[in-house]
Amino acid sequence: MNDVHTTEQRSRNMSAIRHQNTKPELLIRSELHKRGFRFRIHRKDLPGKPDMVLPKYNAAIFVNGCFWHGHECALFHWPKTREDFWRKKISGNVVRDSKNSGALLAKGYRVLTVWECVIKGKYKLHVNELADRIADWIRSDSAHDEIPSSKDEAQYQNEQSTAI
Repeated sequence: MNDVHTTEQRSRNMSAIRHQNTKPELLIRSELHKRGFRFRIHRKDLPGKPDMVLPKYNAAIFVNGCFWHGHECALFHWPKTREDFWRKKISGNVVRDSKNSGALLAKGYRVLTVWECVIKGKYKLHVNELADRIADWIRSDSAHDEIPSSKDEAQYQNEQSTAI
């Protein structure tokens, strides 16, 4: 299938996609702030420039887009054009994310990844539920975690009950 845009138009569209201060990130920041959490954003001195860092809790939070970070969910589909380019690009992002999380853990930070599909799409969580779960993680002693979408969570619960 051919792209409906010229190469120049596609390049302009892709370069306009934000990498910080995205709507999901702003939503989470607002909800955490309402709950009394204070944080720093995009700390350049830390690996991966986490979207939020809560120094009091030694916690770093990444809000990742499912497409750009290769999350296996309903929002992610491999592009049909320039497949080799996109596989290399997205796979590289996944490897870099893993390295950055490992480096943060080595520095004594705890790391949470919140996926875009948790905030939008068919299986999103309610904003208050999401914010409460993030707040619970911040107060916990969990070193590394992800917040799954409701579909991922239901599948996980189902797998746990059948394993018993």
